[in-house]
Amino acid sequence: MITITVNGESVEVDDTITIERLLETRGFPEKGIAVALDWSVLHRSEWDQTLSDGARIEVVTAVQGG
Repeated sequence: MITITVNGESVEVDDTITIERLLETRGFPEKGIAVALDWSVLHRSEWDQTLSDGARIEVVTAVQGG
C-alpha cells in the first residue's frame, strides 16, 4: 500500500494502481475531466502509469453553464 493525495485528501491505495483505475474507483467520469500528477497536466494516454508513494493527483471536472 502507498499513500497518495487526491484533490487534497490523503488516500491509501494498492502500489500497482494506475491513474485510470484510481479515477474509476473514485467515481470520476470518463469524459470532461483534466488530471494533473504532481502539478503537471497529463494527456489521457498517460493515465496508464502507476502511482508512487506521495504522488499528488488533482482532478478537475468541466462544468457547463453561464
